[in-house]
This record gives sequence, C-alpha cells and structure tokens, in this order.
Amino acid sequence: MSGVELRHLVTMAAVVDEGSFGRAAQRLGYTQSSVSQQIAALEKAVGGAVFDRPGGPKPVRITPLGKVVLTHGRDLLDRAQAMATALDRFRAGQGRVDIGTFQSLSNVILPPVVRGLRDEFPGCDIRLFEDETETPQVGQVDLMFFDRRIDGDVEHLKLLDDPYLLVAPRDDFPAGPVRLSRLHRKPMVAWPPTCDHPRVEQAFAREGAQPEIVFRAAANEAVLSMVKAGIGSAILPRLVLQGANVASDQALSIHELRPPLPPREIVLLWQAGRTHSPLAARAIEIAVDVAATYRPQDQTRQGRA
Repeated sequence: MSGVELRHLVTMAAVVDEGSFGRAAQRLGYTQSSVSQQIAALEKAVGGAVFDRPGGPKPVRITPLGKVVLTHGRDLLDRAQAMATALDRFRAGQGRVDIGTFQSLSNVILPPVVRGLRDEFPGCDIRLFEDETETPQVGQVDLMFFDRRIDGDVEHLKLLDDPYLLVAPRDDFPAGPVRLSRLHRKPMVAWPPTCDHPRVEQAFAREGAQPEIVFRAAANEAVLSMVKAGIGSAILPRLVLQGANVASDQALSIHELRPPLPPREIVLLWQAGRTHSPLAARAIEIAVDVAATYRPQDQTRQGRA
C-alpha cells in the first residue's frame, strides 16, 4: 500500500463522479492519458483492477475491490482536507479562527475578544457562529463559548459564574434582595422551557413558589421589553442585563435573589486533543482577561431609592 498516493485517490474519485476517464481529465485539468497512468499506478499498488473498462461510450464501472478502495480513499481525502484546513488556521496573523458563541455572551464578552484579536493581528480571519442548540457542534469550530459543560470528547475552560438576578419594573419591589417566595403568583416573563428556565423554575419549586408566566420569548430583548412594558418581572443572568445596559434604565430595577439560584457557568469548549493555533491560543487568553473583569465585582444595582 506504500505506492498509493492522495493524487491517485483524487483521480479515482473524479472518475467515479464523472463516469469516464475523459470527463475526469477535464475536471482535474489533466490529459486523459495522465488519468489512465494514475489509475494504473493505483491498481498496481492495491493489487487489482479498480475499474471495469467496457470501452466505447459506455461508462466505466467500479469493481468490488474499487469500492473498498474508494470508501477508505474518500475518508483519507476528507482527513487530508481537514489537515489542510487546520494548517491554514494554525498560521498566526494572516490565519483564521472559528468561534462559536451564544446570544448574551455575543453582546458582552465576545466583542472585546474580537477587537483584541484584530488589534494584534490586523489581517486575521475571524469567523463567528451563534449556536443556541442544546448540543453545540464543538468539533466544527476552534473555540466554543457555552453556558455549561457538556459530555463527550471535549475540553473545558471555566471563565466565570454568571448569577441570575431579578429585573422588574421600577417600584414593584423595595430596594434590596427579593426572596423567591415573594414571587409566588407574581406575573413573570420567561425564556421558553427549552432554554435555561427549567432550572429557574425548579429553584422556585424548592421554595414552594410558583410565578405566573405571562409571556415566553427566546430573545433577551423581547423579555426585557415586556418587563419594561410592565407586564411582569423576569429572572435573567447578569451578563444579559449588562449587555442590555439595564442598570442605566430608569424604568427598571435589578435585585439579587434569596436564596440565590445556582449561577450558570460560562465556559470555553474545544475538541479534546486539538492543538491551538497561535491565533486561537491568543483568543483564549483575551477571553480569560475579559471574563475576569466581570468575575470579581458585584455590579448589581439593588433597586433605586
């Protein structure tokens, strides 16, 4: 098998896709005799014919041996392409980094990360993908910001804990923390059940409280708009409120919860065993620095006097 080369497999795949040596030659920019020579070299390496050649206008047919070679050959070609992509990403400065993210982090943590990378590597190619699914495709990107750890062949780096806070129309609650029990039967705007809100509702249940959900929306802006309209309060992570600059909105107040809800954990994920390019490694360093500015300080405004 030492005689099999990637170019032989590329040629074989082109013949299968095109149905003839001539059309494969046109697709690859070769002469037909060059295609024949490469297929002959492949057949010598694997010890048998990979095509039946009926001659004339009839298309060539792949042999059973050829099917085995093609199946594994396409896998090798896919891996070679993946390696080429990884090498492209590994080049710093003019390289590329693919970053997955989600809604609230896109507004707060991600912009300074992108800005920092572009300042240091003006020619870099940064590609961003927002993924709100329950099982993000970590293997499709270099780095993935997510709001919890996931199982599988994935490495994790914790950035910060993001506590849940109550945001309410001004004067609905006195300044200071609000007990969950006080929200029993109170109108509330919430995320859909598929988002983080089941964890919030479980915390209410432990306290014997059951708010009245009057509206659900996945978009943070829609939730906050309804709270501002006065139809109810909402429980949202601090990053959401900071991204929307709620603290400066005179129509709203922010309160800690008692007992506090378990915070969501903001993490960076990447495929286990992946070697980071200098660009991806620098993105991790910047993300850690940016997250640190949100981690130690309590920027919560306890209502308004």
